[in-house]
Amino acid sequence: MATLGQNTGTQLINDLASYLNSQRTTANGAVDTTQLAGIINRYLTTGEQLVTETGVVTNSIYKQFNTTDIVTAKNEIVTTGLWSSGDGSLTTFFTGSTSAVAGQSGSTTDEYYYNIYATETTASAEVEFAVSYGHISGAGAPNLAANDISTLPTKATYVQYRSLLLDAAKPKFTFYTGSTADGYESDDVYIVNVSRARYRERMDAGNISLTLSGSAGTITLIDDSGQKFDYQTNYGVREFNMVSGSLNLGTNNAATIVSRSTATGGYGYGKFYPEQGIILLNPTALATVVGAELTPSGSYVSYEFNHRRLFNAIKGGADFEARRTENVSTSHYFVRVFNREFNYSNNPTFVSGSQGAFYQDTFKTDPRAYITTIGLYNDANELLAVAKTSKPIEKSFSKELVLKVKLDF
Repeated sequence: MATLGQNTGTQLINDLASYLNSQRTTANGAVDTTQLAGIINRYLTTGEQLVTETGVVTNSIYKQFNTTDIVTAKNEIVTTGLWSSGDGSLTTFFTGSTSAVAGQSGSTTDEYYYNIYATETTASAEVEFAVSYGHISGAGAPNLAANDISTLPTKATYVQYRSLLLDAAKPKFTFYTGSTADGYESDDVYIVNVSRARYRERMDAGNISLTLSGSAGTITLIDDSGQKFDYQTNYGVREFNMVSGSLNLGTNNAATIVSRSTATGGYGYGKFYPEQGIILLNPTALATVVGAELTPSGSYVSYEFNHRRLFNAIKGGADFEARRTENVSTSHYFVRVFNREFNYSNNPTFVSGSQGAFYQDTFKTDPRAYITTIGLYNDANELLAVAKTSKPIEKSFSKELVLKVKLDF
């Protein structure tokens, strides 16, 4: 029940009194309850308003929704496969070889990152994610002493991601050391940056699995969100740790964490930022468990393209599983079909002959129609949306139906 404030209540009383006085003078006291409800509804919000149309039967092909038939502004969380194919698993990886497409091998952006594709690349291929490498001092690329027009790509990459993910007071990325969170400060990072077109709102924490393979072995990394009910925030940015483990897909078991750091040296594996679609990996940890080829070059003389080392490990692992999560706004429209409505059809097969006689004589007293499609129109009778039933639904004078149309956007 709605409660109106003093001023609003006074205005409503005045409007009702004005209407009633007018009816007493002009209509001998006759009162239209629909008009009364309309006056009251002007002061009520949606959901509190009086319903005046309930039970109205239409003989038209259009029927107006009642106030209570529409439920709007409902949000639902939807999780789907992240990759361009719609799948949750990516098993093939290509960098391409055409310099005409930015980010492919041969492009000037290769000094900063490689775009990764699921198929052998053409100009129209969709980017799945990018791999990059950053170093706090610019190692892995020429410094200005070696090349006075160097853009210092690895230093720029480190600083860019530090600015995006860390507070200004925190100069370096930190990872696990042994069992201590954020105990190891890293001068360099490998970066997996998922395309925004892939993750949209955010990646689905707890459904990330990246397998890396090299000369020393194979490791599967997952985020640790499945092991706790809360999460760590780093200056407002939601983050999780990348750990060695398994998602245990296809079972009812929770994700299994094997280790949070390497057995040798105790180096943490990395960080995961679902809202940014970013995975940071610790090069020292990867070189320890995957292979020495993951050790970045520390040269300050030439472009070393250290991120290709990460790409080769991902390609060798041949499995990157990821899903995305979105908040979807939904509206529900309840289509109520009473027994006397929509029992006839405009389909030409419903009648026969030039006189338009019913095709079946029984249609005169017991017509049957089959509902297959519902159209949603605006006030100008412009078709806005179409809903289809999974199978034809029989309608007759002895049947009433309630069909729910759900719109996601």
